[in-house]
Amino acid sequence: MSLPLTALTALSPGQAIMMFIGGLLIYLAIAKGYEPVLLLPIGFGAIVANIPFSSAIGEHGALTLLFETGIMTELFPVLIFIGIGAMIDFGPLIKNPVMMLYGAAAQFGIFATMIVATLFGFPLNQAAAIGIIGAADGPTTIYVATKLAPQLLAPLSVAAYSYMSLVPIIQPAVIRFLTTPAERRIHMSYEEGPPVSRTARILFPIIVTVVAGLIAPISVALIGLLMFGNLIRECGVLDRLSRTAQQELTNLVTLLLGITIGATMEASSFLRIDTLLVLAMGLVAFVFDTAGGVIFAKVLNLFLRRKVNPMIGAAGISAFPMSGRLVAKMALAEDPTNYLIMHSIGANVAGQIGSVIAGGLVLTLVAQGVIG
Repeated sequence: MSLPLTALTALSPGQAIMMFIGGLLIYLAIAKGYEPVLLLPIGFGAIVANIPFSSAIGEHGALTLLFETGIMTELFPVLIFIGIGAMIDFGPLIKNPVMMLYGAAAQFGIFATMIVATLFGFPLNQAAAIGIIGAADGPTTIYVATKLAPQLLAPLSVAAYSYMSLVPIIQPAVIRFLTTPAERRIHMSYEEGPPVSRTARILFPIIVTVVAGLIAPISVALIGLLMFGNLIRECGVLDRLSRTAQQELTNLVTLLLGITIGATMEASSFLRIDTLLVLAMGLVAFVFDTAGGVIFAKVLNLFLRRKVNPMIGAAGISAFPMSGRLVAKMALAEDPTNYLIMHSIGANVAGQIGSVIAGGLVLTLVAQGVIG
């Protein structure tokens, strides 16, 4: 047992730096509103983990126990996916399934970053886990990291959620670099058409689960519970459970997930050159994913009579609904009469599915040695 003030005298420079970083994350969450539901508990967890002799971590520490039972077992990520599924309206995607193409194209950064990371000396399993950051999907990043690179879980998680919170800064810069003002002003007509039937809404999550599971069985834990949450939403007979999944379940698990991830940010394992490289590669992945979607839309325009606004491609990442709303706001800023919200949200929803399937494919290919 440590004596009073022993922790103060035992505080290392590295631990002091990590406590400062934790405080910085809390500041960004509160003062700037950057993903506060996650950055605040992550920041506080980092402070708790770097207090010398902290009873919160270690063999009998409560946060270590949560880490072993909630994250290493992948329990927290899959529970969060139930809540995410209950929040998502797949109606725009069902009406316009071509949006799935944008959700697939915007996963380009995952595979491009894998190549870049291997060039920097990361083994394939770690490179694959780093690439998943580009999907802008925190739970998928954690799920893949626990299987392929558990030693990098802390920086991968922090990078994933930090870059998600910076969507309003990163994505506009990439979009403007790759598009002209004329392209950003392209109007896309939207025909309301008949509403999506209840039957279609119920069948959609079931069919997606089966199809995705047959393509990448290892993704079923994520895509299956994402679609289960959506089925709860759409079935019409579980409204109370749907509200609970969207609110109480998601809020509680996100809170525990955040502070547990933060508690893995110990100075001895976090203040390393490879950690800084992981953070840098995460940004590369995010930029590549955004660029991949935009470039895909621009290439399509070479063959389409009715042009699409290439910004729609950027909404194909999994940062839902932030990216979809961002693209719609950018379109209105360029032309106040250009309403892209239904198209951008459709692409954003497709990205949610695409990121999970991409994560499952990466796990399957790497684990089975198909690549590498």
